[in-house]
Amino acid sequence: MSQVGIKSREEIALMRQAGRIVCEILDALEAAVAPGVTTWELDALAAELTARKGARPAFKGYLGFPCVLCASINEEVVHGIPSRTRKLAEGDLMKLDFGVSYRGFFGDSARTVPVGKVSAEARALMEATRESLHKAIQAMLPGNHLGDIGHAVQRHVEARGYSVVRGFTGHGIGRKLHEHPQVPNHGQPGGGMKLRAGMVLAVEPMVNQGTDEVELLEDEWTAVTADGKLSAHFEHTVLITDCGPEVLTRRA
Repeated sequence: MSQVGIKSREEIALMRQAGRIVCEILDALEAAVAPGVTTWELDALAAELTARKGARPAFKGYLGFPCVLCASINEEVVHGIPSRTRKLAEGDLMKLDFGVSYRGFFGDSARTVPVGKVSAEARALMEATRESLHKAIQAMLPGNHLGDIGHAVQRHVEARGYSVVRGFTGHGIGRKLHEHPQVPNHGQPGGGMKLRAGMVLAVEPMVNQGTDEVELLEDEWTAVTADGKLSAHFEHTVLITDCGPEVLTRRA
């Protein structure tokens, strides 16, 4: 098994800065979400703000991904490619997934944003997914296990009739965007690797209204729900400490 890095005080300080940049840019992107806005315009805004803050986009060029922002709408689960022609419409669920590299360290976060007024069903899915992330973060304590994180997500959303996407996971993060270990959004309490103070994990529940199965579009990036129903996605970069979890990509 690959070794999971324990971050030093200096490394954690830089990851806090990276996380703050990610949060501030996501705040700006969320404020820009409105009917008629194209996902390309959101990507351009993310690129401009990243450069202005002296950071580098985490996603652009990663394994060939062409853009700064992952912009996924409605049944698109994750990795949606921004488009000059794709305009947001009233009632859409917009998933913004974004990361930066700052002075050699990464931050990564995602949030689901309602476009105008959304249906009660869409809002319920969004809120359940957001809540499941908070449940997962609460389980991120030294001595707990990876399975406790995934179980917290799975128990919360399945009790509400939703399904957890199993084809994608959270991940360790630090000097690389994706580090060991994978962090599934399902699991058994007490299962998997033991958590230790100094670990930094990106935890990201992806929750579907219907089936957990996903399909890949012809662009070879965009993952969509197999049944065409809605999906929601939230993510934070989280530091495990002896005093409890510290969310590095949350508003101060």
